Amino acid sequence: MDTGALISDWLPAYRAVLRESFVPDVIWPGVGTADGGPVAGIDRRTDPRGWFRAVYSDTSLTTQWDDGDHTGPGRGTIPTCSNSQPAMVFSMLAALDVQPGSKVLEVGTGTGWNAALLSERVGSENVTTIEFDPENAATARARLDAAGYNPVAVVGDGSQGWQACAPYDRVLITASLREIPAEIIRQTRPGGIVVTPYATEYGGEAVVRLTVEGDGSASGPFVGSSAFMRLRQHRVYRSHVKEYLGGKPWPADGRRTATSLSPADVADWLPMFAIGLQTREMFPYPEKLDGGCYTLWLRDTRVTSWASIDFVPGAEEFEVRQSGPRELWSELRAAHAWWDDRGRPGFERFGLTVSPDGTSWAWLDSPEHPVPYVG
Repeated sequence: MDTGALISDWLPAYRAVLRESFVPDVIWPGVGTADGGPVAGIDRRTDPRGWFRAVYSDTSLTTQWDDGDHTGPGRGTIPTCSNSQPAMVFSMLAALDVQPGSKVLEVGTGTGWNAALLSERVGSENVTTIEFDPENAATARARLDAAGYNPVAVVGDGSQGWQACAPYDRVLITASLREIPAEIIRQTRPGGIVVTPYATEYGGEAVVRLTVEGDGSASGPFVGSSAFMRLRQHRVYRSHVKEYLGGKPWPADGRRTATSLSPADVADWLPMFAIGLQTREMFPYPEKLDGGCYTLWLRDTRVTSWASIDFVPGAEEFEVRQSGPRELWSELRAAHAWWDDRGRPGFERFGLTVSPDGTSWAWLDSPEHPVPYVG
């Protein structure tokens, strides 16, 4: 793995904690990548070479679908547990900056690999790991025991941390959040660090590195893009578009306009993230059509407003329909213009501040320059 993520001080832990010891017999490599990953899983018992090749590649390995309801080698509906991409694992561990004897909380035990790496580095007695899914927790506990590690392993709601072992010097969260739990900040010592993926309502996600202050607030920069499964308590369940149309066929009562901003220009992870930091309660869905065409749907979480934008390859102008009290495409266009006017800043120029009561806001370059909301 030559990505630069595995810095020298984590190399001994990587060599000591074999990834294969924390991966089940059936895995689905690369699910969530652009090609959608394989249709069928790889079974160690029938394809040991393929299994080992996947385990020692720099790719994520889905290990559970649909909260364990799915069985068999085919794909399920929603991936709900994985052994994360090694480059991402070690980049987040580097951002965590553990020191000898650091007391660490991990939220999201998953397969147990991260907990083992942390135990190898700072000692099992300094690691607490919490997992919501009892089956995943039990299998991770068995793998940790077999590898000779004995961290405090808890089954519970990770968004509430684990007060019994607090305060912590470091907190590593391995599932994406829509908001930073105030309880996690309260359980972290002043000067301590929280590293977590942070996902906007609209889309786009990045890892943020927060330093906790003496007044109970926390602030810090985003350190790179990410694409993690949501913490179960932060999952979102969307209403179908037919509820927005009120039972009428499209375009229903949608007001027609046109735009020169292509839906393709706002489809990548970075512009989605920048748009998501500026908008509230809005989310997209691309509906694929024939010939490379698609409709970008925008909807609000309160089921009051919607917009549709039709993408046609090679077109210079695109039809827009908007309905409801909010003009969602107009909000998106304003958010994109703000980002574009500032030179299209990357993930690392953004940051996040969390107040003691849990309220959070994003900023550009420094906390003195908060990202504005549109709409």
